[in-house]
Amino acid sequence: MKAVTWQGRMDMRFEDVPDPVLQVGTDAIVRITSTGLCGSDLHLYDPLTPFMTPGDIVGHEPMGVVEEVGSEVRDLKVGDRVVVPFNVSCGTCWMCSRDLYSQCETTQNREHGTGASLFGYSKLYGQVPGGQAELLRVPFADNLPIKVPDGPVDDRFLYLSDVLPTAWQAVEYADAGAGGTLLVLGAGPIGDMAARIAMMRDQRVIVVDRVPERLARVTARGATALDLEDGEVAERVRDLTDGRGADAVIDAVGMEAHGSPIAEVVQKSLRLLPKKVQETMMLHAGVERLAALYSAFEAVRRGGTVSISGVYGGAADPIPMMQLFDKQLQLRMGQANVHRWSDDILEVLGRDEDVLGVEGFATHRLPLSEAPAAYKSFRDKEDGMVKVVFTP
Repeated sequence: MKAVTWQGRMDMRFEDVPDPVLQVGTDAIVRITSTGLCGSDLHLYDPLTPFMTPGDIVGHEPMGVVEEVGSEVRDLKVGDRVVVPFNVSCGTCWMCSRDLYSQCETTQNREHGTGASLFGYSKLYGQVPGGQAELLRVPFADNLPIKVPDGPVDDRFLYLSDVLPTAWQAVEYADAGAGGTLLVLGAGPIGDMAARIAMMRDQRVIVVDRVPERLARVTARGATALDLEDGEVAERVRDLTDGRGADAVIDAVGMEAHGSPIAEVVQKSLRLLPKKVQETMMLHAGVERLAALYSAFEAVRRGGTVSISGVYGGAADPIPMMQLFDKQLQLRMGQANVHRWSDDILEVLGRDEDVLGVEGFATHRLPLSEAPAAYKSFRDKEDGMVKVVFTP
């Protein structure tokens, strides 16, 4: 089959790889019909390269049709249309039974001290072959894939793999409430979708970004847009909220944040070190870009909540504990627990009206063969690229 593989820093390739096979009786093989490019994939492109191995198949936002099932699979059958969540969870362990699917004890990566394995996401998270491919081996076939109905186009359901549950959890964790003001930092796919979900819940939404095309998208759906280039975020948010600040803030930026020049230089300089040293530095040294997070702490009102969905990959950076304590802030964060929210999201997606605009959410639909070039364009925010969907 053909797949997108990581071969080195900023070096993705579309090439022939062996077809996946059933390894245990609970596996299934899914023929991919659509698969997304996520902002988190860019972290593998650069700077999380120390944890990658040449030949790793990337991608964690796939859907398709079941082509083969193992001997122990009972509820999934050949021909079923499924979305595959990005976190690999068994569905039955202690963590999964408490809706903490991203912490699945069956697939935790104890060697690295990380949570559940992820499709296509480095040895930090299990080195499981990903979904930017023609075929995908899916473990726990009776519990992991989400069956969706035939008929609607792929884009109606594709974002159940990551974008929708990640944004949904971010809004749930923020808990701004109907009539509350939610500030969303970052208008990429997660921030954009979080804004749509919050507005569906009758929340007032303010979105901050520095890319005009992204701000135009959220403005068209009814959010208030603030251009990061126009001034200090917290002051402008307070001006819009009677001097208090937002009831809650979603940091949908994470380690991609601009405005952290020293951390950016440190991250880029790591590539000059031996790979093992890079790994240690990334996990244990203060190399994070925290501009967005600091903005969240400043812009949220006293007693408010900061919900973090943007991925961070470093450690030991200074955190303003006095400010957090003095403002009595709550912090909630983590990888999305996809199955915790999937039924609620499917109810919305099943309505006749495309409430969240998912069918027009992608800005680019490309053949999978064009993925290497798309990674670069997405990183550089070229051509109005916000969300890419590949067709194998």
